[in-house]
Amino acid sequence: MVTADDARRIASALPRTTEHLVRDRVKFRIGSIVYIGLSRDEEIMGFAFPKEERDALVASDPDRFLMPIESDLRFNWVLVRLATLNLDELEEHVVEAWRMCVPKKVAREHLGS
Repeated sequence: MVTADDARRIASALPRTTEHLVRDRVKFRIGSIVYIGLSRDEEIMGFAFPKEERDALVASDPDRFLMPIESDLRFNWVLVRLATLNLDELEEHVVEAWRMCVPKKVAREHLGS
């Protein structure tokens, strides 16, 4: 089981990431683009994820993944219950969300080809 502190540690180590508190919720951004957001109770994490793959991800494990609220459906965004992830899965989701939002050159420099 992972916690919001694990997500914070992973995200904070990624280039160009800044942490912000917005309406009592922690958000991780690259410039003005949010790629990770935590619920107020820090039990659910929203993360950047391709819209066209979101339905399949949620359908594959509905106890783990959730659709975002209706107003967020227009964004590349999905939710996950942190308690259902292990550390490797959390790191994969955070890094892939970051990679979607950071310039490709920065991702290559940080992750390699």
